[in-house]
Amino acid sequence: MACLVSRTGRELQRYNHMGFRQVVGCIPYRFKFSQDGVKIRDAYEVLVISSQKGQGLMFPKGGWELDESLEQAACRESLEEAGVVGKVESELGKWRFISKSQGTYYEGYMFPLFVEEQLELWPEKHVRQRIWMGVGEAREVCRHWWMKEALDILVERLTSMGEQKDGDDL
Repeated sequence: MACLVSRTGRELQRYNHMGFRQVVGCIPYRFKFSQDGVKIRDAYEVLVISSQKGQGLMFPKGGWELDESLEQAACRESLEEAGVVGKVESELGKWRFISKSQGTYYEGYMFPLFVEEQLELWPEKHVRQRIWMGVGEAREVCRHWWMKEALDILVERLTSMGEQKDGDDL
């Protein structure tokens, strides 16, 4: 059973040595299947969510807190904001950026999340929409440059994994 309440407050928020607020995000993804249930080679979808303020689409992300690992924070944010659970894979990278709305400096970490379950009820269901889409479309609609870079890294990783598996079949 998932917790149906999002964490709030900044008491446990992490900051790096330069005073940048540390945030963690995920790119939830799944493989596409044909109508007869066969996995389509090199075809996958990613899950984007609406901003709470309704200003565009992005991937789930939020503050990294003192009582959790990066991976735990990534899982928590995906559950709270997008209502998905799954396997967090190895880090895509770390970015530094400034919030346009607040002028605050951030350090953001991104991870792929292979989605194993999509919940009907989740903490932010009533304040966010979630939409599965192809990678190209997600890259167009995502409002954050650093998330687009993370998506490019994920696509490259998934593509090279597919090529390695094809090589094993020879």
